[in-house]
Amino acid sequence: MEKEHIMTLHVDVATPLPVGRVAEGNLMIIPITGGSFSGPKLAGNVLPGGADWNTQLPSGKSHACARYWIQTDDGAVISVHNEGVIGGSDAHSDMHTTPSFQCDADGPYAFLNEGSYEGILSSAGEGAVKVDVYRII
Repeated sequence: MEKEHIMTLHVDVATPLPVGRVAEGNLMIIPITGGSFSGPKLAGNVLPGGADWNTQLPSGKSHACARYWIQTDDGAVISVHNEGVIGGSDAHSDMHTTPSFQCDADGPYAFLNEGSYEGILSSAGEGAVKVDVYRII
């Protein structure tokens, strides 16, 4: 399996908002406040207004379900949905997610609408995360 690097996102987040106990575990909403991204074919900003609906599972892992928007330097808006189960006994290992994208099917970034992607999530310091996005070839 080969991978093609698509972009690296630096996502700024605010203090988590606790919802409380739900059927799956303890839910908190982590607001996304901005950030930036760059890659070989696109670059721009993470737009404020999205969030990660993060559920702490009884196993000690977390189910991350983030939805947010990015805007390329040339003005295209792309919807991002990044989901996966992360953490657990070795919380310092790479955390893998499955990002998907929606954008203008006739625009220059239409290639993002198809294919399989892998995200590797890591901390980028207080109030930020980094996501390296790869297309699975």
